[in-house]
Amino acid sequence: MNPIRRHMLAATAGGLALAALNARAQALPDTARIYSGFAPGGTVDVAARRIADKLREMVAKTVVVETRSGAGGQIALSALKAAPADGLTMVLTPMSMLGIYPHTYKKLAYDPVADFAPVSQAVRLDFGLAVGPMVPAAVHTLAEFVAWCKANAAQASFGSPAAGSVPHFVGELFSRAAGIDLKHVSYRGTQPAIVDLMGGQIAAVSGPVGEFLQHLPSGKVRLLATSGAARSKFSPTVGTYAEQGFKDIVFDEWFGVYVPAKTPADVVQRLSAALRHVLAAKDVVDALAQMGLEARASTPAELAALLKKDSERWAPLIKTIGFSAES
Repeated sequence: MNPIRRHMLAATAGGLALAALNARAQALPDTARIYSGFAPGGTVDVAARRIADKLREMVAKTVVVETRSGAGGQIALSALKAAPADGLTMVLTPMSMLGIYPHTYKKLAYDPVADFAPVSQAVRLDFGLAVGPMVPAAVHTLAEFVAWCKANAAQASFGSPAAGSVPHFVGELFSRAAGIDLKHVSYRGTQPAIVDLMGGQIAAVSGPVGEFLQHLPSGKVRLLATSGAARSKFSPTVGTYAEQGFKDIVFDEWFGVYVPAKTPADVVQRLSAALRHVLAAKDVVDALAQMGLEARASTPAELAALLKKDSERWAPLIKTIGFSAES
């Protein structure tokens, strides 16, 4: 082929490719948003920001995280229910708000199935029980903590990121199984609870393992147990509840991405595919691991089935605990 013609064809092809990229960029919406129902710095917030950064230029030119904290994550879900069903507003929420709250609240501002469309699971995590300066430095196991609680009943307490959340119930189940009266204090996320823990204002906190990791080197926070079926890979030297004699306390949780219920099915599928791509990226996997989170994507159908399974598991446990959000 004539060199000049070859050059012209190459230039034309390159121009068409550039035009296509420019057209795609121009076609993207300016902004998409992910609601987070908990305080900045916690696992939900951090996971949402990692996902948002990677979704940029995939679903919109900019993807921002909006904190809508309060009411144990319910405010973010209520905001999502009222948002346009165009695929540009999502929420990253723990399972608790969808699978547990219907069993603890007589009336919610949302229906976890009717008002939201599942997009993808995002992460999986274990919970930990940690103590702070209020508890003597010699306490390193659940048995030692139980002994301290019995000797210091007035100070025996634990915080959780929300009343009616999985970490709240893990703490309650432990309290019952150990035969102690651990008073529960609810916070707007685990990090505010850890601030009080480190300040010596509360004895213990039950929350995601990853929330404690950055505080362990200082020695002000000591992790006593984790809730998974096996030791957490993020704290392998810490025994599980089951290892330490509490065989029925084996729980984990997931965070999932949801959109308003009337979002078109093809939009949901595109978002799900984008999230599967994001959650497989090594930099995202590594960043989430720093917070004790395992990246884990799913299809919308898989997420719907997972929510149904967990909701059915927790229903009888909540009756056993006897907790009601209105009580």
